[in-house]
Amino acid sequence: MVQAYGADTGSDRAEPPRTGSRLRDLRDLRDRWGRARGIWRRGVVLAACSVLLTLVMVFHARIPNTVGNLGSLIETFLPWIGLFVPLLLILGLVRRSATALIALLLPVLVWFNLFGGLLTGKSGSGGDLTVATHNVNAGNSDPAGTARQVAGSGADVLALEELPDGQVAEYEAALADRYPYHSVQGTVGLWSKYPMRDPREVDIKMGWPRAMRATVTTPRGDVAFYVAHLPSVRVKLHAGFTANQRDGSADTLGEAIADERLDKVILLGDLNGTMNDRSLNAVSSQLRSTQGAAGDGFGFSWPASFPMARIDQILVKGVEPKASWTLPATDSDHLPIAARVEL
Repeated sequence: MVQAYGADTGSDRAEPPRTGSRLRDLRDLRDRWGRARGIWRRGVVLAACSVLLTLVMVFHARIPNTVGNLGSLIETFLPWIGLFVPLLLILGLVRRSATALIALLLPVLVWFNLFGGLLTGKSGSGGDLTVATHNVNAGNSDPAGTARQVAGSGADVLALEELPDGQVAEYEAALADRYPYHSVQGTVGLWSKYPMRDPREVDIKMGWPRAMRATVTTPRGDVAFYVAHLPSVRVKLHAGFTANQRDGSADTLGEAIADERLDKVILLGDLNGTMNDRSLNAVSSQLRSTQGAAGDGFGFSWPASFPMARIDQILVKGVEPKASWTLPATDSDHLPIAARVEL
């Protein structure tokens, strides 16, 4: 039988596309394109925050101190800027923003470049002198126990700061058996297992002694020891970071260290500032931090209840740091710190 032209041929003949189906396909393509563009357009503000964090870390030394010592305040707590990274990560994921997540790589890379080295342990063996320092707190209710606890670290030379007049005798009595040589100048003191000579005050323009210097004769030669308690700083809403008096004292201490004739120098004390703070450059530019060179972690020392900054320091010149660590808490608001060095 001959099939007529134009008759139905069955299933082998495809139906022409429907107009409604084409429109749906176009709408789906549009929606997919819109979603793809959306993950890039969303989160611009979050990306800007990541860029701002990066700029603060990279150019922290350029942030001026003219208004409330803002630069020094940021530098004091600079490592904590890293806490904004996980917050921005969570917000970027919630917003489903590729722009925000990619921009977040900038502060991550810069933070690890600045502080990543502190996350690995650098303490080593060796060393022939152990030193320790502790701001004992003028309101310490157990001076003898605090002294014995810090001396139990095995320190050959020990510095104490914020010694009140009425408690000096208690510290001296508690440390007499371990340290036959000592000197107290105002509110700071130095105790040594090795002979000490020429102890004297270092004037840091406070009006009363808060810094000293002495020569300690170790089995490997003379070492100049400095002990310092720089003025306290405060954060006030109306005045910002009040650190001007500390900054002036740091400059004076730096001048004294620059005039030092001995090649081997160790500075122990509460500097009320971190090594990131440019206002301590007069000191930090001449000396090396034992924590940065041979410590494990950040070594935060204050406040003892929840340490947020390393304002207690052991700085050296002409000696090699081998290890640096914090000691268990005492009845003070600071943690004691110790270091082992090779002369």
